[in-house]
Amino acid sequence: MNKDLDKSTVQTAYARWAPIYDAVCGPVMVKGRRAAAAAARSVGGKILEVGVGTGLSFDDYDATTEITGIDMSAPMLEKARTKMASGRYPFVKDVVQMDAHNMTFADATFDCVVAQFVITLVENPERVLSECHRVVKPGGRIILVNHLYSEVGLAAAVERWAAKKTRSLGLRPEFPFARLEAWAQSNDNATLVERRKVAPFGIYTLVCFERTSAIAA
Repeated sequence: MNKDLDKSTVQTAYARWAPIYDAVCGPVMVKGRRAAAAAARSVGGKILEVGVGTGLSFDDYDATTEITGIDMSAPMLEKARTKMASGRYPFVKDVVQMDAHNMTFADATFDCVVAQFVITLVENPERVLSECHRVVKPGGRIILVNHLYSEVGLAAAVERWAAKKTRSLGLRPEFPFARLEAWAQSNDNATLVERRKVAPFGIYTLVCFERTSAIAA
C-alpha cells in the first residue's frame, strides 16, 4: 500500500483543479455527492462540509440546513464564494480556509459533518475523522462518500497501479474501508451505522458513523 498523501501535494493539485473542477468532476461525482447530501439533509440542522471546494454541493442542500464549509484550497474557496454572492444559497452560512486536521470549531458544534471525496485525500485520515468526531454533537452523524479500494482481484491491481500514477493529481485510489473501520473500533464513542454502494454502478461507497454519548460512570 502506498504512503499517505502529503499536504503540499494536495494543495498544489487542487489549485490546478480549481478552474476546471466543476466541469470535470461535477458530472463524475454527482451521484455520490447527492447521496451524501441527502443523508445529511435527513439529519438536518447545522452541517459542516469538510472539503467544500468550489461549493459544487450547494445545490444539493436546502433551507432545512445551515451549511458551513471548510477547505484548504484558497482558489477553490474563491469559486465557492462567487456562488454564495449570487444569492441562490442563503442557507450557506460561511466558507472558511481551514485545515481539517486542526479545526478551530468548538466541540459538539454541528449536527452533521459531511466529507465528500475527501477522506482518502488528506494527509492523516484518522486525525481528520477524530476532528470530525470532536466537532459533531453526540447523536450526530459523520457522512463520508468516496471510492474505496477494492482490495482483491483485478480491480485492486488496477487501483494499485493507478496509485503510482495519480499522486501528483492529489488522488489516492487504493484507500481501503478497513482504515475507516479500524478508526471507529478504536473510538468507544463512534459507531458505524451505514455502509452502502451508491447506485447505479457502485463506484462510490457511502459510509456513516454516529457519535454516541459516553456512558456515565
